[in-house]
Amino acid sequence: MTYKNGKDVLPSNLLKQIQQYITGENIYIPTNQQERIGWGEKNGTKEYLINRNKQIYKQYLYGQSMGQLAQLFHLSKDSIKKIIYQMRKN
Repeated sequence: MTYKNGKDVLPSNLLKQIQQYITGENIYIPTNQQERIGWGEKNGTKEYLINRNKQIYKQYLYGQSMGQLAQLFHLSKDSIKKIIYQMRKN
């Protein structure tokens, strides 16, 4: 989140209205719900994790043990177990 000065980005009449409620403090203005992007969608993290989890499950089905997968993907055995059970559900 970046800081922007209200006088630089808001019309003066709107700035005066806001000053009736709050002055000299930081205020968070949330994004429009229609423009909101889900976690990890903008930078590709979500897609990466989905693909990684599919790969883990596929290798598990081909006989890799949870311990081997944990070492291969640098995750704990518990994390591997959760991924496998979740993928099995889906």
